Amino acid sequence: MLRAIPDPPEALYWRGLLPRTALAVAFVGSRRPTGYGRRMARSLAGAAARAGLVVVSGLARGIDSEAHEAALAAGGTTWAVLGSGLDRVYPPENAGLAERIERSGGCLLSEFAPGTPPLAGHFPRRNRVIAGLCWAVVVVEGRLKSGSLITARLAANQGRAVLAVPGPADSSLSEAPHLLIQEGARAMTRLEDLIEELPPICGARWARQGSLAGPGGGLEEEHPSDGKPGQVEGGERGRILDIIGHSGATLDEIVSEAGLDLPRISHIIFQLELEGLVAALDGQRYARLGSY
Repeated sequence: MLRAIPDPPEALYWRGLLPRTALAVAFVGSRRPTGYGRRMARSLAGAAARAGLVVVSGLARGIDSEAHEAALAAGGTTWAVLGSGLDRVYPPENAGLAERIERSGGCLLSEFAPGTPPLAGHFPRRNRVIAGLCWAVVVVEGRLKSGSLITARLAANQGRAVLAVPGPADSSLSEAPHLLIQEGARAMTRLEDLIEELPPICGARWARQGSLAGPGGGLEEEHPSDGKPGQVEGGERGRILDIIGHSGATLDEIVSEAGLDLPRISHIIFQLELEGLVAALDGQRYARLGSY
């Protein structure tokens, strides 16, 4: 997915575990959130982690830290994208949080080489990586001129889903979320809002139960009937790549021409996206990348 964004990083450094097939969602917001913002970030990020989603954020103070902490408390997985080298954690007080993320099976990532300091100009670049790693970005509090709004714009330009948590009308930290909602972002107040915005190629179904499942229990990935989720037959893969082509095809067109059921097609397209061979466009349309 990251290779398919308009300006992918030339290199990516990481420490920890970075699965290729993870379904990740970013939570971003103010570095000085209100109590309401902290509660909503913890509640929603924790619910996402319990549902088996990877929670991604930027290890900053405020909403970022709340999202990481909520994922850890839920026993889930979280990734932190830094605006510095991996050996220069910023802010310094989050060094312990970074260590816990890595020890818990999560990951620290950066496009900046070890030893690179956390300069102001690095954080917009970090934000595009956050958006590029994820299927969706959730904004929890932010002013009109904020990094979280920039991240949401980047996510929209990359074809990701954008959601925003509505806040009190008289709070300046509600400016960014409310503007995004006015522009068409989905308002998020519960986990189901996020699940319903995930694209069909995720091959996921949300079981609407009264309680949340454990990690991996809320989302069920559709696998082929042979029970081998990682296996994609070359013939099926080639057929779908030919249908999509460089001019693109909609999901309905792929289903109509491929002769396969939707869950199987979703699984194959998901793998092709992760490999950087296919990119998602607007309107459930997909295009082939490169010269393959």
